[in-house]
Amino acid sequence: MDRQCIIKINHGVTRMPEWQMAQPVDFELYDNEHIAIVGRNGSGKSMLADIITGKHPLLPEFPQYNFFPSQKPLVSDNIKCISFRDSYGGDSDRTYFLQQRWNQMEIDENTPTVESILEETYSLCGKDNEERRKMKRHLYDLFHLEPLLDKYVILLSSGELRKLQLTKVLLSNPRVLIIDNPFVGLDADTRDQLKELLQTIAEEKSLQIILILSKTDEIPAFITHIVEVKDMVVYPKKTTAEYYAGKSTVPTHVLTEKKEKAILDIPANDKDYHADEVIRLNKVSIRYGNRIILKDLDWVVKNGECWALSGQNGAGKSTLLSLICADNPQSYACDITLFGVPRGSGESIWDIKRHIGYVSPEMHRAYQRDLPAIRIVASGLTDSVGLYVKPSENDYEKCRFWMRIFGLESSENRTFLKLSSGEQRLVLLARAFVKDPELLILDEPLHGLDDMNRQLVKNVINTFSLRKNKTIIMVTHYQEELPSCITNKIYLNKN
Repeated sequence: MDRQCIIKINHGVTRMPEWQMAQPVDFELYDNEHIAIVGRNGSGKSMLADIITGKHPLLPEFPQYNFFPSQKPLVSDNIKCISFRDSYGGDSDRTYFLQQRWNQMEIDENTPTVESILEETYSLCGKDNEERRKMKRHLYDLFHLEPLLDKYVILLSSGELRKLQLTKVLLSNPRVLIIDNPFVGLDADTRDQLKELLQTIAEEKSLQIILILSKTDEIPAFITHIVEVKDMVVYPKKTTAEYYAGKSTVPTHVLTEKKEKAILDIPANDKDYHADEVIRLNKVSIRYGNRIILKDLDWVVKNGECWALSGQNGAGKSTLLSLICADNPQSYACDITLFGVPRGSGESIWDIKRHIGYVSPEMHRAYQRDLPAIRIVASGLTDSVGLYVKPSENDYEKCRFWMRIFGLESSENRTFLKLSSGEQRLVLLARAFVKDPELLILDEPLHGLDDMNRQLVKNVINTFSLRKNKTIIMVTHYQEELPSCITNKIYLNKN
C-alpha cells in the first residue's frame, strides 16, 4: 500500500531572491512521519518552514499538498505554524513597549484576555462536540490556564505566552503542525507534559508534527526523521537513528583563549560602584488586583556572587527582575537597596540602569524596529530601546568588540528583523555586555540558541564572572544551561 505524501517540494526556488536558499529545496512529508528540522542559528531552518507553508512562493511550481482526511480547503487552515516571534506577542504586537507588562495603567480596554482569544479560536475552528471539548479541557489542565483566563495577554510572562500560543494552535485542529523551538520558556514539568501530549496526539490523530529545534538534545521520542539545514542548504531527510549515528558532540570550551584574555583585560571603570551588597530586598510584595505575584520576599546579593533565579512559569521571576531594573512602577513602593543606595532616595531610573546589563524575553519582544545590528548593540550604552544618540567611534569599537566575542562580525550592518531569532538573541546579549556592567541580569539568555552558541555564551558568562566587581543573576528553566560560575540559587514558588 502506497504511503500518502502530505507535502512535496521538488527543486523549489523562491521567486524573491532575498528568500532563496543556497540550493533548490527538496522536501517530502509522508503520513506517519514526524520531522525535526535542525541546524545552526541563521542556517535557514525558519526559512525552510516558510517555504513549506507557502509563505514564500516557489518556482517552478508551488508545493504539492494532500491533506486527506481533512476537508478544509485552505493551506492556512491545514498547516499551523508557531514561530519564535509568536511566543513574544506576534507581528501584530507593534504597540508593545518594554515596561508595558508592569504598567497596567497603560493597557487599552480593548486589549484581549486569554479567555477571549481561546474562545474565539475554539468557535472558529470547528463544530462543538465532545471530542473537541475533551481536547480543550485537556489543554487547559496541561497548561494550568484556568487561573490565567481573565488575564490580559500583554501581562503574560514569556512562558505563559508560549502556553497560550500552543493551546490556540492545538484547538484549531490542524493537519500539519509546525512549532519553532516548542520547549523554549517552559518549566521542566510543562516541557515533559508537552512532549507526552504531542506524542499522544501524533499517535491518535491525523496530525503530522514538524519541530524546528536549535537545542538538539531535546528531540522527542515520537520524532521519526531529521532534516538538517546547513548554510542555507536543506539536506536529505534521515531517520533519527541515522542522525544520531553521525551527530558530533559540542566541545566544552568554544570561546578562544584570545577572546577570553580580551574580556579579562577590559580596563575597569573608575565610575563603578564598589558596594559590598549589590541588591537587598526587604519584605518585597507585589500584587496585581487579586493576584499576589511576590509576597514578603527577602533577598541579598553580594558583590561578586553569581545567582540562578528559578521557578515555575508565572512564579514572578521576570517581575522580580523588573523591580531591580526599575522598569516596574511598584519598585519605588518597595524596600529595595541597589549598590548600597536605597530605592527612592533621589536616583533616576537612568542612574540605576547605567550599572546594569540586561537581556530578557520582554526586551526581545520590544525590539520591533529594523535597525542595523550594531545600532541595536550600541543602544545598550544609553539603555534605550532604539538608538537616539549617535555613538562615537570609540562607542562603535566597543560594540564591534562584543559582536566579535559573540561571533557576529559579519552581521554588523544586517538589520535586526532580518536576522534569525537566535542571531537576534546574540545581538541582545552583546547589547547587555557592551557597557561592561557591574550587575549582569540574564533572563533566559540561551533562548533559541543552537548547541554551539549555547556553549559559547556559557563560556563568555564564566569568563566575565572572573573579573572584579562583577555580579550575575541568570534565569533558566534548564539546569544544564547554568555556567559553572553559578554557585547561589533562589527558587520562587508560585503564589
